[in-house]
Amino acid sequence: MKEPAVSADPTQVLAFETDCHIFDGCGFPAPGLHSFLFEPLVGDADSNVYFNKTMLLALLGSVIIIGFFWAAFRKPKVVPGKLQMVAETGYDFIRRGVVYETIGKKEGEKYVPLVVSLFFFIWMMNLWSIVPVAQFPVTSIISYPAVLAIIVYILWVSLTFKRHGFVGAFKNFTGYDKSLGAVLPLSMTIEFFSNLLVRPFTHAVRLFANMFAGHTLLLLFTIASWYLLNGIGIAYAGVSFIMVIVMTAFELFIQALQAYVFVLLTCTFIQGALAEHH
Repeated sequence: MKEPAVSADPTQVLAFETDCHIFDGCGFPAPGLHSFLFEPLVGDADSNVYFNKTMLLALLGSVIIIGFFWAAFRKPKVVPGKLQMVAETGYDFIRRGVVYETIGKKEGEKYVPLVVSLFFFIWMMNLWSIVPVAQFPVTSIISYPAVLAIIVYILWVSLTFKRHGFVGAFKNFTGYDKSLGAVLPLSMTIEFFSNLLVRPFTHAVRLFANMFAGHTLLLLFTIASWYLLNGIGIAYAGVSFIMVIVMTAFELFIQALQAYVFVLLTCTFIQGALAEHH
């Protein structure tokens, strides 16, 4: 039985890193959790002080976003050039289509920079999935969505206490409504755990799970295209390659959608913190 070739780094699994094909007597090198693990580029994983590929992509993504908006707005013109026009369109879409529509213009204006930054950062982290060489969505590592969700969570909780005080915030978190009568304690308990524990968890997991699943599918069809490239399997390899193209196009949509959903939920949380409790 022929063993599939293993790259020098077993955590880097890409289609071109194996000479294993169907009918060669080797099994299909299916993607898995190992496809989301990367050896440190600098440092030692055992010491928990290291710098790996996902960190590099997150850093590069941040530099790209900052550089793009700096180049677009460093010398703004009344009649914008192409770069300024693209940046203004993206900024205005989030400001008007998300922040103003959810929070309102008066209350929401101060949160526009945060929401715009979150959207473009997440979108860039997602886009790395289809960028050659990078080929990995940073947000498919749970720690990145978790940190972003924690930032939003802290903002939401602090705004709620600041706007309503302790008693008002408690009512806000628990959905206090005395008209519920006997079921009020049960309702308040459910709302409390739902708002303070489940909400931040689902906020992070929604982004993570979609990008994790999308990258797994892309890997699956990409590796399958290479694996089937042998004998009669070539016909199936063609179908698999078409699926790679289809999934890549679909991922482009999902990447933008998930960034949009994340900031939309962020604005919903902020709006709930600022709204008067009835």
